Amino acid sequence: MSDTKPISITLVDYQDPNQMTLLIDQLNHYALDEMGGAKALAEEVKQRLLIDLPKQPQNFSLLAWVGGECAGMTNCLWGYSTFAAKPLVNIHDLCVNEAYRGLGVSTALLRGVEDHARTKNACKVTLEVLGNNVIAKASYKKFGFKGYELSDGAGTAEFWQKNL
Repeated sequence: MSDTKPISITLVDYQDPNQMTLLIDQLNHYALDEMGGAKALAEEVKQRLLIDLPKQPQNFSLLAWVGGECAGMTNCLWGYSTFAAKPLVNIHDLCVNEAYRGLGVSTALLRGVEDHARTKNACKVTLEVLGNNVIAKASYKKFGFKGYELSDGAGTAEFWQKNL
């Protein structure tokens, strides 16, 4: 695969069934990856996404294209920073299909998220990354992300969860 193929990013229209199918296919690629849990999405989840995502006004998704082929995606959530009194964007999922890695697709997706965040005057973009995902961490650092620290001595933020 030539690295001279153009990379483009498109905002997903959650009302368009074809775009939703592409997005869910890309999300399934991510789920099958080791860093996505290495387990396909259940058919029930795929069907629920078709119904539920269009009802989520705080979400947006981007698809990455390389030479006309869908190569990756990101799902993002709008939030609000009370300290800055401005919107923020959290990248919830980001994945580049294995065949397209190393071509700059993740950088193009991150730039697309940043550009979209700027349309609403967002103050920052946040994300979570697994500690052992060294490739993603290197990509994020290269793009300007770093561990969150409110002030010297306060320590860095940790991402915790409680399943319900």
